Amino acid sequence: MDKIFTPFKLGHLTLNNRLVMAPMTRSRAEYDGTPAELAVEYYAQRAGVGLIVAEGTQPSDDGQGYLMTPGIYTDAHVAGWKQITSAVHNKGGHLFIQLMHTGRMNHPDNTPHHRQGVAPSAIAPGVQMFTATGMQDIPVPRELTTEEIHNTVADFRYAARRAVEAGADGVEIHGANAYLIHQFLAPSANQRSDEYGGSIENRARFALEVAAAIAEEIGADKTAIRLSPGSQIWGINEGEEGPALYRYLVAELNKLGLSYLHIMHMGNETLLGELRALWTQSLILNRPGKSRENIGDDIQSGLADLESYGQMILANPDFINRIKTGAPLNNADPATYYGGGVEGYIDYPEMQ
Repeated sequence: MDKIFTPFKLGHLTLNNRLVMAPMTRSRAEYDGTPAELAVEYYAQRAGVGLIVAEGTQPSDDGQGYLMTPGIYTDAHVAGWKQITSAVHNKGGHLFIQLMHTGRMNHPDNTPHHRQGVAPSAIAPGVQMFTATGMQDIPVPRELTTEEIHNTVADFRYAARRAVEAGADGVEIHGANAYLIHQFLAPSANQRSDEYGGSIENRARFALEVAAAIAEEIGADKTAIRLSPGSQIWGINEGEEGPALYRYLVAELNKLGLSYLHIMHMGNETLLGELRALWTQSLILNRPGKSRENIGDDIQSGLADLESYGQMILANPDFINRIKTGAPLNNADPATYYGGGVEGYIDYPEMQ
């Protein structure tokens, strides 16, 4: 386990350790997408980890799907994030902002503009979503035109530039968990007949264009991406070609020289090993539900360079010290994950 506490060179950064805070939506931003003041303390409390990957942050108006999530494309957004990045840096930490376009995972009631969600194809995910008036069916999204896809790539590029202006050490592109980029990858959500649909190469095109545009804008060493190969949540099904698609996608992404690949592992160990072999930069691995006893084993085996954790870091702002000393961990309270104020956000106790 000692290896996880050693410094690590990640792109242009030297991290204090190899533990990463995974991105977690907390739904506590202002209605216009400006991070709330409490977020400054929330992230600063957890700056002891080697890297914080901040919560999913919309790159545009149409990128928002959930209530009270932050954005990074207006001056107010940038000013809010500057307070957060400064607080994290003052504690000796580092922070990437995750750029998350939710695509069809959207309800118009959740956004200031109340527009229909957008997606590769006009196919609803077939699930419900929380709104201010309770759970509602997610409506059928509007299919993006080819020109709008190009404009969306430009939105990602612009948001990345604003993130760096806000003091972020880089951005992580959210290509996982059934959101827009993942929707392009999956035939269950993408039935297009143009250059963005059909073949593996076409379905991977949007992800590669977003990554290339951001790397060109802010530098490859400040650009990363998260993927969840094999995930089948919220109507996503990558089909039998799924493993081949990810082998192609990761090999192509590898050519860009990005800072890191962040994999949310869904259980296919063979594919994980293949992707590790294809990826020559840093790899962050997240195994949902991984036990405390197994922290560091993927780093020790060489499968990963860093490991990310969500709930354990959410509930333990002094996560590093607790792991080092073997102290008990606080349990996370799911009832306070989304929305609200101080409770379940910045009031988890540290060791005495």
